[in-house]
Amino acid sequence: MPDTKADGRLARGVRTRIAVLDAAVALATAHGLDGLSLGQLAEQLGVSKSGLFAHWRSKEDLQVATVDRAREQWVEQVVLPALHAPRGVRRLWALHVRKIEFYASGVLPGGCFFANAGFEYNVRSGPVHDHLVHVLDEWMGLIERLAAEAVQAGELDPATDPVQLAFEIDAAGVAMVYKSRLFDPQVAYAQSRAAVLTRLRGLCPDPALLPAS
Repeated sequence: MPDTKADGRLARGVRTRIAVLDAAVALATAHGLDGLSLGQLAEQLGVSKSGLFAHWRSKEDLQVATVDRAREQWVEQVVLPALHAPRGVRRLWALHVRKIEFYASGVLPGGCFFANAGFEYNVRSGPVHDHLVHVLDEWMGLIERLAAEAVQAGELDPATDPVQLAFEIDAAGVAMVYKSRLFDPQVAYAQSRAAVLTRLRGLCPDPALLPAS
């Protein structure tokens, strides 16, 4: 007979862990990943610091887990919705639009977790740096793959370099993040959208596949 009490405790533990990591991602966007601590999280959530030690034994473990949770948020909020778009240039465009919409929603107080953490850790070494590099490389690989699929589908100029195009799309996203924190965010979102849309329409043999503006 299933142990329903044990199952219930496990489910509560998973929910607690996700809630803590969601708070950690949000705090890291505002105060930096290096400044994240179990004590800070415990105070933010109104729980005991000792309870959090059951999940993470060190600050570094917490930081790595926070990177993983930020990746999960990207998958949930950006990647999976974009993959519902038709394969080709529309899916590539949807990925950028979903990224804009995710950050425009204000879920994260400091904007993009990965842009902020990337700047914070770009001159450091160690497990947290390496984990960030892995996740960001995975992200770039996804954009490159979608660009290559659009070329193969005949929806982008056959001379298009997917690696270069992925760099340009990602760069428009990173610029959007830091400009949205310093200047009018709506202007930054609109400029990022226009930059990528203009680039894709210029490469697409059938611009009608994409919005006019």
